[in-house]
Amino acid sequence: MKTRVSIGKTDPEAYKILLNLDQYVAKGIVSKTHRELIKIRASQINGCAFCIDMHTKDARKAGETEQRIYALNAWRETPFFTEEERAILALTEEVTLIQHHVSDATYEAVAKVLDEAYIAQVILAIIAINAWNRFAISTGMEPSSPL
Repeated sequence: MKTRVSIGKTDPEAYKILLNLDQYVAKGIVSKTHRELIKIRASQINGCAFCIDMHTKDARKAGETEQRIYALNAWRETPFFTEEERAILALTEEVTLIQHHVSDATYEAVAKVLDEAYIAQVILAIIAINAWNRFAISTGMEPSSPL
């Protein structure tokens, strides 16, 4: 697939707004590990190859293990993730698949391990990557080939 339109070039002001949200989230209280897990998992659900490629590389640079990255789409079946990470991943899935809503059980699990400020910023991080996924998918962005 070839890139359909470059929103950054055709509407730089709109692109800057999304970039500003991402930068705000990056400066917030959500840890780098949590942000990268959110970005990868949401991108897996949305099928965004461009973002999966980018964020798995970013996660590795930040010290994330290959094992956890490879197992992320099956996180429930592994012992590799903490209670906090499991709560965040469940919330990521339910916000990403919002037509099914965020269940009380998922929210209660998150509230058990995170304070309200952290929850609010986790939700912002999930919203931001979902916006980037939709941006990349709808415009046909692809990862660069290593070949």
